[in-house]
Amino acid sequence: MMRAIFKNLKDSCKGFTLLEILLVVAAIAILAGIVILALNPGKQLGDTRNAQRWSDVNTILNGVYQYSIDNDGAIPSDITTTQTEICKTGGTCTGLVDLSVLTTNEVYLVAIPTDPVGETTNGAGYEISRTASGRITVVAPDAEQGETISVTR
Repeated sequence: MMRAIFKNLKDSCKGFTLLEILLVVAAIAILAGIVILALNPGKQLGDTRNAQRWSDVNTILNGVYQYSIDNDGAIPSDITTTQTEICKTGGTCTGLVDLSVLTTNEVYLVAIPTDPVGETTNGAGYEISRTASGRITVVAPDAEQGETISVTR
């Protein structure tokens, strides 16, 4: 009779065993690990900042060339053959390339773009130079993930 009571009690207690619960938790942990590795937020953020750098480099170069078109082919006088950092809008431009002629009255640019993370006190984080033949190069030296961001026209 006692056996019958325990057998009925055993049959009425339905639920998960500890082993089943541990297997489910392990499977969820493995799947979460795969998703985190696949998404890699650090890489995604770096790619986003590099995309912003590409946009900024092209914006600066376009502003210089628009200025050049309006001024009979003359480029801003501060651009030299030595690759030098660009002064940010409102910064002290000692030792930096001053492109404020592009932002005066917001004719060519509203403001000099600044690097998403590499901005210095007075610098924009981007560098500019010209060749002897007048070609302009704008570089983002703080590009991430080994990418080289440089545009020459």
